[in-house]
Amino acid sequence: MADTNSDLRQLAVSGIRRFNALASAVPGCVKLTLGEPEFDTPAPVKEAVSRSLAEGQTHYPPNNGKKELREAISAYMRGQGLDYGAEDIIVACGATEALSATLLALLNPGDEVVVPTPAFGLYETIVRAAHGHVRALDTTGSGFAIDEGALRSAMGERTKAIVVTSPNNPTGCVYGPESLDAVARVAAERGLFVVCDDVYNRLCYLDGFQRLAARRPELKDRLVVVDSFSKPWAMTGWRIGWLAAAPALREQVEKMHQYLISSIPAFVQDAAVVALGCDPAPMRETYRRRRDVVCERLGAMGLPLTRPEGAFYVFPDVRGLGMASEELCERLVREAGVACVPGECFGASGFMRLSYCVSDDQLELGLDRIESFVSGL
Repeated sequence: MADTNSDLRQLAVSGIRRFNALASAVPGCVKLTLGEPEFDTPAPVKEAVSRSLAEGQTHYPPNNGKKELREAISAYMRGQGLDYGAEDIIVACGATEALSATLLALLNPGDEVVVPTPAFGLYETIVRAAHGHVRALDTTGSGFAIDEGALRSAMGERTKAIVVTSPNNPTGCVYGPESLDAVARVAAERGLFVVCDDVYNRLCYLDGFQRLAARRPELKDRLVVVDSFSKPWAMTGWRIGWLAAAPALREQVEKMHQYLISSIPAFVQDAAVVALGCDPAPMRETYRRRRDVVCERLGAMGLPLTRPEGAFYVFPDVRGLGMASEELCERLVREAGVACVPGECFGASGFMRLSYCVSDDQLELGLDRIESFVSGL
């Protein structure tokens, strides 16, 4: 029998899911693993699906999404300073499919993509499945910011794209003007594509937060903006997101999108329009409050960290605990009954990711268990 995809065979299953499964096997284990809001999807959004089903919206919609939804997304993005028309939008099966369609459309075998690390492992998975290569840009020594000199050093002869994630998963960091301008200068000089994974942009705690597409509009012809309904509106199970790109680039990405999934279900699209009109600020303020609690508690445990400015993760340095973060996270599950994700899953050994998008009670219990474990070492 012929071999399967050689690059795919070398990839491991998701480390996040592996540790979540490990926690599921321990009764009463507190899971601080997944980036899944514990809030329910807003009621008006759910009610819109019922109306769509009652109206018989169960047939094929347009490949790129219904016109009404694309127009609503366009208006929403323009309200954020991003100039994309409805024709520039592709409604995707979550950010995951949007990223997959984008990178598969961009890459030839052997092409390279620069990914600032720590980073969500999905980027490397897609790149390698396309027979490309990731060139990791280590940001742990620069406070998780992008240093221009380091970025230039990370480039190779076949580098074609850069991935930018702000606010970041797993660090919660937000790239400031210096980082964004460094990416823009290098991309312009080298003629690179830039893929902006902006799924946490509505969960930023900073005033004056800037996105690359708004700050550097001259990059538009070579830039793809990816966004999702999952995080800000607690719609992870709905699997709906979108991407925006200038016409020439969008035309190529939409081919890949059509062959990957054809289109997302028709009956969720009107609900997505409703979601865009719902204000996620109350959920964001809850995350901000939990962020403050987590940072204070971990600091008191002697675990250094860079204070997150968005998303709902904290990424403390655990190198002082005398063991690899993989071993630490396994012991936390088995001995303390609390699950986090080791930094190795994000390309940064010596750290661990803790998700605080859980209930206050679960978060407090999880922090108590981590503190008890650390104090007993």
